[in-house]
Amino acid sequence: MTEPIIRPAVPADVPQILDLIRGLAVYEREPDAVKTTEEQLHRSFFGENPAVFATVAEAPHETGARAGTDPARLDGIAIWFLSYSTWEGEHGIWLEDLYVREDARGGGIGKALLGSLAQECVAKGYRRLEWSVLKWNEPSIGFYRTLGAFPMNEWDTFRLTGDPLRALGR
Repeated sequence: MTEPIIRPAVPADVPQILDLIRGLAVYEREPDAVKTTEEQLHRSFFGENPAVFATVAEAPHETGARAGTDPARLDGIAIWFLSYSTWEGEHGIWLEDLYVREDARGGGIGKALLGSLAQECVAKGYRRLEWSVLKWNEPSIGFYRTLGAFPMNEWDTFRLTGDPLRALGR
């Protein structure tokens, strides 16, 4: 099998990125949760001062398969931003979303995407690559463990949204 091409997203990728985000929502049992628009993704990833980034896995090209006009199919995404550790005194990467199309799983795309983020951490002296995973998502948990990742069992994620967020923000 030919290796996927792992690269930073470009503006032309946005429609497929949104499609992949919707696929992730279905996988995570929240099919109606995605409110994001293409315009928001363009602004977030390619605006004046982007604070969030997308790395994509482009399907390998077959010899002679492309005329150069059709965009390559994206088989996976990693959406991430910088975090910071006060204890380490260094940045890290927070992986917000990692998703590989169902028909492309098992071919090393998830590992390649995570590997590209690990390379970014090593190259820039970042100390951590972190993410959350749903407790029921055993296939992903097992995969992450094979890479040497481990759960932070002593920590719980808290979230403030909606009315409580607005009340506190007054």
